[in-house]
Amino acid sequence: MAKVGIIMGSDSDLEVMKGAAEILETLGVEYEMKIISAHRMPDIFYDYATHAEERGIKVIIAGAGGAAHLPGMAAAIFQLPVVGVPIYTKSLGGTDSLYSIVQMPQGIPVATVAINGGVNAGLMAAKILAVSDDELLARLKEYKESLKNKVADKDARLGQLGYQEYIGQMKK
Repeated sequence: MAKVGIIMGSDSDLEVMKGAAEILETLGVEYEMKIISAHRMPDIFYDYATHAEERGIKVIIAGAGGAAHLPGMAAAIFQLPVVGVPIYTKSLGGTDSLYSIVQMPQGIPVATVAINGGVNAGLMAAKILAVSDDELLARLKEYKESLKNKVADKDARLGQLGYQEYIGQMKK
């Protein structure tokens, strides 16, 4: 049964939101993913958010660009955590989305990640779930250790090659 609901207002958001799905898959967290618009299909959106908890959803990750109402509307209806992902927009570079998501009124919080931060949204959802799941917490610790090891490997390689050769190999 899915524990995380990943929703987005348009398929143009999928390139960013797939990052949340990929990291949840890496960590072994079940999720569902839907394209659902709070503006174009408010009745379907309302039904989704209203019944998410009874379907087993513990966290919703909502990505949106522009006016970016999807995360805030989800938080207004769904009583468990919502993580908002502001999507980059050509007109304002995603700051419009970011401001829309972080400026929620008192009582309707939305945890918000960076513009196009789908991966971090997935990690945040996993961390929220890990509060009551020791196995997931262990997988998160392993993932964090793997990040540390990747950086250490890059540092060793830089020391071996020198910066000029390292940069040259990065461009290939």
